[in-house]
Amino acid sequence: MRWSRASICLLSLCSVGVHAASLTVPEDGALELPDSVVTGSAESATGPVQGYAATRSASATRTDTALHETPQSVSVVPRDVIDDISATRLQQALDQAGGVGRANNFGGQGLTTFTVRGFTTGEFYRNGFPINRGYPNSPDANTLERVEVLRGPAATLYGRGDPGGTFNVVTKQPLAEQRTTIGSQFTDQGLRRGTLDTGGPLDEEGRLAYRLNVVGEGGDSFRDDVESERYGIAPVLSWQVSDDTRITFEGDFMRNNHPLDRGLTHYPGQRGQPSHSTYYWEKGTDNMLHNDNDMVQLRFEHQLNDDWSLAGGYQYLDGSLKGNAVEANGIAADNVTLNRNFNYRKLEWTDHDFQLNLTGHFETMGFAHTLITGVEYEDYDYSSIINRSTAAYPINIFDPVLGQPRPALGNITTHDRENLKTWAAFVQDQIALTERFKVLGGVRLERFEHKYDDLRINNADWEKADNAVTPRVGVIYDLTDSVAVYANASKSFKPNSGAARLGGGFDPEEGKAYELGMKWAALDGLLNIDTAVFHTIKENVQTVDPVDPSFRIAAGEVRSRGFEVNVAGELTPEWRVIGGYAYVDAEVTKDSTLPKGTRLANIPRNAFNLLNVYEFHDGALRGLGLGVNLKYVDERAGQTTATTYTMTDYTVTDLLSFYKVNEHLRLNLDVRNVFNKGYEEGSFNAYAYPGEPRTVQTGFTYTF
Repeated sequence: MRWSRASICLLSLCSVGVHAASLTVPEDGALELPDSVVTGSAESATGPVQGYAATRSASATRTDTALHETPQSVSVVPRDVIDDISATRLQQALDQAGGVGRANNFGGQGLTTFTVRGFTTGEFYRNGFPINRGYPNSPDANTLERVEVLRGPAATLYGRGDPGGTFNVVTKQPLAEQRTTIGSQFTDQGLRRGTLDTGGPLDEEGRLAYRLNVVGEGGDSFRDDVESERYGIAPVLSWQVSDDTRITFEGDFMRNNHPLDRGLTHYPGQRGQPSHSTYYWEKGTDNMLHNDNDMVQLRFEHQLNDDWSLAGGYQYLDGSLKGNAVEANGIAADNVTLNRNFNYRKLEWTDHDFQLNLTGHFETMGFAHTLITGVEYEDYDYSSIINRSTAAYPINIFDPVLGQPRPALGNITTHDRENLKTWAAFVQDQIALTERFKVLGGVRLERFEHKYDDLRINNADWEKADNAVTPRVGVIYDLTDSVAVYANASKSFKPNSGAARLGGGFDPEEGKAYELGMKWAALDGLLNIDTAVFHTIKENVQTVDPVDPSFRIAAGEVRSRGFEVNVAGELTPEWRVIGGYAYVDAEVTKDSTLPKGTRLANIPRNAFNLLNVYEFHDGALRGLGLGVNLKYVDERAGQTTATTYTMTDYTVTDLLSFYKVNEHLRLNLDVRNVFNKGYEEGSFNAYAYPGEPRTVQTGFTYTF
């Protein structure tokens, strides 16, 4: 792995030198560069975005629809944003979308959960296919073309999920012309990273093309004794079989080795907190979780005629999370000694997903229709075993002595198998009643069969089958050529996991949401300004069984309502911005033990973020970009409990800079959390995850 990282970095440096050596300077000193031709095309729903203001998306409708005509709040974080902030993680891109906050990061493992509109969600899709099965790795930032946030329920098109929001990652696709970009990023905290992005045609006609992204990184972090490594390869191959048919193969093979870093603890009576860098779990190569994920997609598009098209595909996921870790059992009577347990876990999962969609454009009675209908089948398998120690394994949180002898394993807390099969069909129609007034309506019928096998002695097996109907309706009206108002209502559902006291599973969670909003394409469309008010209710939330607190029942209800505003685009040709503000009031409205009004974990009442970047286009500073990234997060409850700890509010300021030396070489120097603000970015039960301190990151990309 060290050799791989070093090779990528060395390849980057050598390529810069080779390219420079290939330029011949005449004796008179005049350097002649070859003529270049700049070509452009209109933005598509899945293609690159010029600047920060996307105009089209397919996430909310599964059709290529203008955002200005979509009756729902959708934010797009384009590739230019990802490049400007020199992001290495999907999380950093999502931080730029208004109202999206961080929650449980699984101790540095897998795909982090986020908060949207008052609910915690991990509903991630990749090019329209679900990838949040099991404990998957997060897609690397190097593979991203655009990241889209769909606020509110998305069950009509995507099936089971949380009502707060859904994320769709649109990945880089093959290029029409050969291009290669190599790069490296380094931080003063110890991160070392090398990337390769190459693509182009494979035949003279350009019908066969490819894209290949490679990443290798590793090193230290701001957390003491926490080292990790991550490497992956993501190939894409497209074949234009005919003028009407395209087939695309895409893979993503990621390996992530990282200790289970549960952050800091917040137990009642605990005597304060050590520094955010203090790590009181365990260290060493034998205290590591290995997260391996393989993803394969085979997609196709076929144009039946000028009005109708067929599309779909198949996705296969295979993953595992294996290794040793240390977690907490509570705090001792002295309130400084943490009771821990050593554990081994082996989690494995596979997922098969098939999709087939038919899209048509036609007119009836003078009304223009965009109709999409589809079917989907998914087969998800998951198995897990977690074996924990029972003997004492204490440590002082203020003076941790790591490397203690490990206690023996002997308490199998989890040993199970789970299978979830779903069959679904949906239909959606977008109707232009007039040039300014448009209506969207859709409904999804889904059946799921859930089977759970408990392999422990108590053998609490169960099977459950259920049907779900998830409709939605939306309307949008253009008040002017640049201002539109809209409204929508929709439902969601999500199967509950676990076993009830009397056996069997639970009824699924059900959500319903209402939204009113406005979309303004300001400055002749250069700046998108969206506002919305929303009201969402989720029922059948698991709560404590009043008969036996060791079991759960699906009888709780939570409610979230609020207001949000999001902006993205350009204020001037040099000045671009993206960000938003959200006010969220989220609380428990019904529960067997919690009082009404209990705040939901990780949900701030107020959150604000704004990225400002100014790039000089003329003069001596041409190619220089300077930026400020501001983020404010209000205080949050650490747990959804009657008595909880509170994560304090915080403001973080990032400074960024880049310099485009020429059309090939780009340098960057960024300082994140420039004022070194100490804060906690999210929590999971008694664990809270400290945010990144002041961090300097520098690097380059070279394109040829």
